[in-house]
Amino acid sequence: MSHYRWRAIVGLAVFLAVMTTARAQQQNNPHIGYVYPAGGQQGTTFQVVVGGQRLASITNAYVSGVSVQATVVEYNRPLRQNEFNDLRDKLKALREKKAAASKSETSTNVWTDADEAMFAEIRAKILKNPPNRQGNPAIAETVTLEITVAPDAEPGEREIRLGAPSGLSNPLLFCVGQLPEFSKPAAKAPNPQLDRFLKQLGGQSKTPPAKSEMSITLPAVLNGQIMPGCVDRFRFSANKGQQLVAVVNARELIPYLADAVPGWFQAALALYDAKGNELAYDDHFRFNPDPVLYYEIPSDGEYVIEIKDSIYRGREDFVYRITIGELPFVTSIFPLGGPAGAVTTVALKGWNLPVTNLTLSSMNKTPGIYPVSVRNEKWISNVMPFKVDTLPESLEREPNNEPGTAQPVALPIIVNGRIDQPGDVDVFQFDSRAGNEIIVAEVYARRLNSPLDSVLRLTDATGKQLAFNDDHEDKGSGLNTHHADSWLSAKLPAIGTYYLYLSDAQHNGGPEYGYRLRISQPRPDFELRAVPSSINARPGTTNPITIYALRRDGFTDAITVALKGAPLGFKLNGGPVPANQDQVQLTLTVPSTPSKDPINLNLEGRAMIQGREIVHPVVPAEDMMQAFAYRHLVPAKELKVAVAGRQARKAWGKIVSATPIKLRAGGMARVQVGLPTGVSLSNAQPELSEPTEGILIKGFWPTRDGMEIALQSDATKVKLGQKGNLIVKVFGQKSGAPGKDKSQTNKQRIQLGTLPAIPFEIVER
Repeated sequence: MSHYRWRAIVGLAVFLAVMTTARAQQQNNPHIGYVYPAGGQQGTTFQVVVGGQRLASITNAYVSGVSVQATVVEYNRPLRQNEFNDLRDKLKALREKKAAASKSETSTNVWTDADEAMFAEIRAKILKNPPNRQGNPAIAETVTLEITVAPDAEPGEREIRLGAPSGLSNPLLFCVGQLPEFSKPAAKAPNPQLDRFLKQLGGQSKTPPAKSEMSITLPAVLNGQIMPGCVDRFRFSANKGQQLVAVVNARELIPYLADAVPGWFQAALALYDAKGNELAYDDHFRFNPDPVLYYEIPSDGEYVIEIKDSIYRGREDFVYRITIGELPFVTSIFPLGGPAGAVTTVALKGWNLPVTNLTLSSMNKTPGIYPVSVRNEKWISNVMPFKVDTLPESLEREPNNEPGTAQPVALPIIVNGRIDQPGDVDVFQFDSRAGNEIIVAEVYARRLNSPLDSVLRLTDATGKQLAFNDDHEDKGSGLNTHHADSWLSAKLPAIGTYYLYLSDAQHNGGPEYGYRLRISQPRPDFELRAVPSSINARPGTTNPITIYALRRDGFTDAITVALKGAPLGFKLNGGPVPANQDQVQLTLTVPSTPSKDPINLNLEGRAMIQGREIVHPVVPAEDMMQAFAYRHLVPAKELKVAVAGRQARKAWGKIVSATPIKLRAGGMARVQVGLPTGVSLSNAQPELSEPTEGILIKGFWPTRDGMEIALQSDATKVKLGQKGNLIVKVFGQKSGAPGKDKSQTNKQRIQLGTLPAIPFEIVER
């Protein structure tokens, strides 16, 4: 055997071992389904339970921001059935020995302290981690963390992730609060098998249920988990005249459950007096599924706040936090935004507020949505969104309910208004001074916490309807399931006067039904999302990442995505988001040495719009499923990359051919790929991942320095000028355990690696 061939075989063996481990670890990345409690008070140390799957090797926990530290305490999983049976048999034998010892007077049959200790140990192990065939495997494993929140930790929302040698978990919301916290014991799923076991042990029918009522003092944050058919109650003392506010965070903590209808924990909240009389009830707050109660206490005494699922469902991931007390809560602001570079006075409505007006400065702020809150002494209120823009702004003026009293506006304009009573219609009149002028009208209301479900209707001066819109989906608003804000675009047929009508689809209205109405020529723009927000990579490997383009006002051009300020060794591969397309797969190549801690990466997108280069950050996101079907891009706070595992020598492959690859419609193109020295392709098979329709791999051949891949296009399925990226994964085979016929060995399919994204373009034949 030649020295070269021997080196190639050894190189392939090492390579296969590394990539097999990489693939196995990719499949075994931890995933978390809930955190309980989902937050804690400044200046405290406490334990939380994180439920999920593939958590056995968790070594670290990461909380976004600063001043919050987390350490791993222990890991638990349900016993496997064979483990349970083995422990049960040992316990049965010990129990029989104890019974025999109690009846025997001889010294040969003695129950020892060691026997007692073993009995207690086995019993505790079974009670702590019993098998549960009815449990949900996605949240069956748990990791206990110890969390320390510094006294100066900024209150608000964070993200928590778990880390293992295989990589990072997905993020979940974790809250830092100001108030004392009361937490019910961590819940466990019902377990009939355990109940039967306890009966056999000593006549107990089931584990003692956790007390459903807890005594608390106000103000406080209350933490719990709702199990099937369960109701949690908290008893407290209150004084006459107290303006009590109770705010539930449930759906906000875990926005989408993939296997539950409607797709989240639908909390119902009720307040009772000491005699059990219901004083207040709510199962939502306006359009928000999480309820909020406000009640002025009528007399000194004891009261009970109660929470349940509205249809008595429950599970460990039905986690809630109730903030309760005489606390500030903003129910609405007006206007909902203001101009950049200016100062805006905002009127506040709500409960226990220290002021009714707030002066907000938008100096040095770029267009976007910013948080607004108020402080009542030391307590901070909830957050409301405030939108900043660069267009001229005005206030809506009544009466303007019909064309005869329509409010004249000069375009472009943002009108801050209200549908201030049920059935109200706001009508705006504007003139077009050019034929075939395109105008866009857009409402921002629901996306700014207004309950308005807007409807827009555009007519000419004769009343002829030119355009209409009720709901317009904004995929950038990932937490909304009802996209109630309206958007329409129309080409005005002639110079003249036009009318825009704005109303509520349900004919509702009131002071809180605010809106921002933009009327202008198209303002082409875009936002970007990157999925997933946790990337797990072996050193030196290439990994797919999906970029979603959220296009505004008809913007269709290409968008280039690049790393911003990334550490040395990170490289983003692939062409831009193609024109007229909403997503593209890129690849991220990571350094060939592992990093001690996960690394935060930043991406940005660039495009030329009306002669100017526009730059926007790429927002990390999780692609989450709701109720078995619907998918949402839920923004995350950080894009984290874990580079962990055995050190690789170099990136697995390199595209040698000039890109983009020019692929003729109905024709073939060849791609040259460079590979590391010593890698054999005798066992390899390249495959397209999420292939573009009409493009396939026709064949591949080893070359002196790597391999050549032949791409074939189907002229009936591709379009001239079509662009994109091709993601090629290379698979191989590894010998597995012998089959039934011991002379044959099963072959295990493994992923060897991913090539850098290959940009392509369909050209003429």
